[in-house]
Amino acid sequence: MSAAPIEDGDAVIEEPGQELPDAPESARKVFGSNFDQAVRYAELLADAGVKRGLIGPREVPRLWERHILNCAVLGELLPAGASLCDVGSGAGLPGIPVALARPDVQITLLEPLLRRTTFLEEAVRELGLENVTVLRGRAEEMIGKLSVDVVTARAVAPLDRLAGWGLPLLRPYGEMLALKGDLAEQELADHKAALVKLGAREWSVGTAGEGVVETPTHVVRVQVGESPGGVKAAARRAKAARADRSAGGNRTGARRRR
Repeated sequence: MSAAPIEDGDAVIEEPGQELPDAPESARKVFGSNFDQAVRYAELLADAGVKRGLIGPREVPRLWERHILNCAVLGELLPAGASLCDVGSGAGLPGIPVALARPDVQITLLEPLLRRTTFLEEAVRELGLENVTVLRGRAEEMIGKLSVDVVTARAVAPLDRLAGWGLPLLRPYGEMLALKGDLAEQELADHKAALVKLGAREWSVGTAGEGVVETPTHVVRVQVGESPGGVKAAARRAKAARADRSAGGNRTGARRRR
């Protein structure tokens, strides 16, 4: 059975129907009281996510293990009450599964494309996620405007480029958790010099989800020092701070003139 044609801008996409499997028992353990919302999120991905080109139709049968749970287990690496930014969030992976698994964590889904942020906003409303904010924009535009404890991303870019986007958004001594595949060790070895230039002081490759998912998630962990993102990011933060102070002064002056 084929799905009806879906309009996406000027294009019309024909997608074959795929059946979403039932949630595995491990999902109940990972999501706890938010299990029903996790099921609803899986349904949104399998329906609107496919129709809007955010998820490939062939991924639907493996949404739980390969995508939702694979991302949700990242929550076990987060400190209590942390703030997190999911850079290039796309369909909400890993940010939304983490938000469901760790409702104590405040999460920003950062995504530059309108059709994706529209989906994210709809999903956040549908799931009632009070700990999630959707923000449209590019990471480099948010330096000096957004500052978090943890940055994460999944399948966005090579590690050096991802670090260039994500590390400047961290608070001093924050951490980037990049979800990577089996070549995580090699990618880290290839990009250590870039990480140092961007203010990293420690890095390692670990896993999340041991005993929960069939294939544990490989995570590149990068901790920064006092200057997240390096010299250029520090200059951009200083410039943004000066602009804020100037704007505040102008507003004060306008009030006094009245």
